[in-house]
Amino acid sequence: MRVIVTRPRAQAGPLLSALRAEGFDPVLCPLIDIEPIEDGPIDLDGYDWVIVTSANGAREVARRRAGTMPRIAAIGEGTAAALADHGLEADFVPSSASQEGLVADLPRPVGRALFVGAAGARPLLADELPADFRAVYRTVELTPAPPAGELVLLASPSAARAWAKLGGGGPAVTIGPQTTAAARAAGLEVVDEAKTQDVAGLVDCAAVWRASSRS
Repeated sequence: MRVIVTRPRAQAGPLLSALRAEGFDPVLCPLIDIEPIEDGPIDLDGYDWVIVTSANGAREVARRRAGTMPRIAAIGEGTAAALADHGLEADFVPSSASQEGLVADLPRPVGRALFVGAAGARPLLADELPADFRAVYRTVELTPAPPAGELVLLASPSAARAWAKLGGGGPAVTIGPQTTAAARAAGLEVVDEAKTQDVAGLVDCAAVWRASSRS
C-alpha cells in the first residue's frame, strides 16, 4: 500500500523507516518547512514552568535555553520524547494531548509559566493559565504536486490545511485531535486518529486501516 508522508523532510526519516518495516510503500511529500526564529537565548530564569507543545518547540528549548531550567510540561508523548532526545525530561504530560488538556490538568498553582511554540500558535495556554509566550519557530507552507497514494498521514494542523489547499484527497490518518479538527474543517476525509501522538501511533493507525480496507 502506497502511503503519503507529509512531514518536513528533515523530520520524516523515522516515520518512513517505520512504515517500510510494516510493509508499506511510503512516498515523501513535505507540505511544510520549519524555520527557527533566531532571536537569541530563551531566558528561563524566574519561571516555574516552561511549556512545549511540539517536538520543534522542545528542540529549540533544549538548544537555546539559558538560566535555571524550571519544570517542563510537554503536550504529547512525541514532544516528551523529543525532550528526552536532548537530555531533558518532561515533568508533566497531560492525559489529553491538547492545550485544553494541559490547562485542565496542570497542577495548581501554576505560578509563572512560559509557553514556547510556533508563531501564530493558538493563544489558549497564554490566555487561560496564564503564560508568557515566546515564538521560536514558524511553519512555511510548501506547494508540491500531490503524489498518488492510497492513504495520507497528516502530522500537524498546518499539514492538513496545506494538503487541502493542494487539492489532495483520499483517506487521511491524523496524529491527534487538533490535526483531525483542522483536516475536517478543510474538507478532508479523516478515517482514523492516532492513539498516541508519535510515529508508532501513526503507523499502527495506518496498519489498522489497511487491514480493514482489505477485509
